[in-house]
Amino acid sequence: MTSKTLFEPYALGPLTLSNRIVMAPLTRNRAGAGFVPGELTAEYYAQRASAGLIISEATQISQQGQGYQDTPGIYSQQQIDGWRKVTDAVHAKGGHIFLQLWHVGRVSHIDLQPDGKAPVAPSAIRAETKTFVNNGFVDVSEPRALELDEIPGIIEDFRRAAANAIDAGFDGVEVHGANGYLLDQFAKDGANTRTDPYGGSIENRARLMLEVTAAVVEEVGAERTGIRISPVSPANGVSSSDPQGQFDYIVKKLDEMGIAYLHVVEGATGGPRDVAPFDFEGLRRKFKNTYIANNGYDLDLAATRHEQGLADLFAFGKPFIANPDLIERLKTGAPLASFDPSTLFGGGAAGYTDYPATAASA
Repeated sequence: MTSKTLFEPYALGPLTLSNRIVMAPLTRNRAGAGFVPGELTAEYYAQRASAGLIISEATQISQQGQGYQDTPGIYSQQQIDGWRKVTDAVHAKGGHIFLQLWHVGRVSHIDLQPDGKAPVAPSAIRAETKTFVNNGFVDVSEPRALELDEIPGIIEDFRRAAANAIDAGFDGVEVHGANGYLLDQFAKDGANTRTDPYGGSIENRARLMLEVTAAVVEEVGAERTGIRISPVSPANGVSSSDPQGQFDYIVKKLDEMGIAYLHVVEGATGGPRDVAPFDFEGLRRKFKNTYIANNGYDLDLAATRHEQGLADLFAFGKPFIANPDLIERLKTGAPLASFDPSTLFGGGAAGYTDYPATAASA
């Protein structure tokens, strides 16, 4: 099975990507004061600019949207200015980068919320998961259900964040609709027991994800908008009684919007691809634009799935951590370095910008 075509250019809307390998979003918890990305972050992403497309670490659209310590935001001028240094550095290396827009919903802690208030969620159901706060992992806090009249404000926060991302120089934005965060919580009935227009039926539970995406499209254009979904992932304690029906409907509606790409976590996030029955091939057929496949991909699997027409681009996550020159290593068959788990979350340059390139790509 040849992987040659994975390293050929690819047209993503108005962008020409240098290859079909995407750097997936990776939370690293290294934002500075005011949740502003700093010089190290610019260096980190610039080191990895040979990816066909970089999707940034998840970035909160508001303080309410934050769920973990020291993650960056995109709601203040200082944050916009910090991200501008990142995008300038990536573009100077010939790369392309989208910003992932994030609201964690119930996956948060009162110590991170405005005035120590409870995190918000579709329903007052506590997530069976932990978050990283005060330099350690702790249980998330009990959430409260969003009032119906608060939801337009959430949509507006996403819209404003998308505009801010373009002001910061990003090539586009990715709506985070996956991994048990707010939009995924609304979509899945294990977390959403509402009886108003945002709960109950498949159509109602999809409403917030679709309204947010439509607002982002209206603000920055469909060609600069992508979305990430995880139909069957149990990440952060979410579950759905009918994931196939739910996400067939969502993807049909997303396709009608003409957005640039659909980024799909196939299986359990960072876990088994076969965690639950789901027709991902059928999902891919429902979306006419770019399909980014994610979860457990290596070069051989990506080449096989590409030849079968099952995806256009392939997202690699953890391999990018310790391999800033991952593209060159994949091309040449050079061995991949392993990352140090103790430096994943928080800290400085160690385990962040100090992983070396191979001699061949240095």
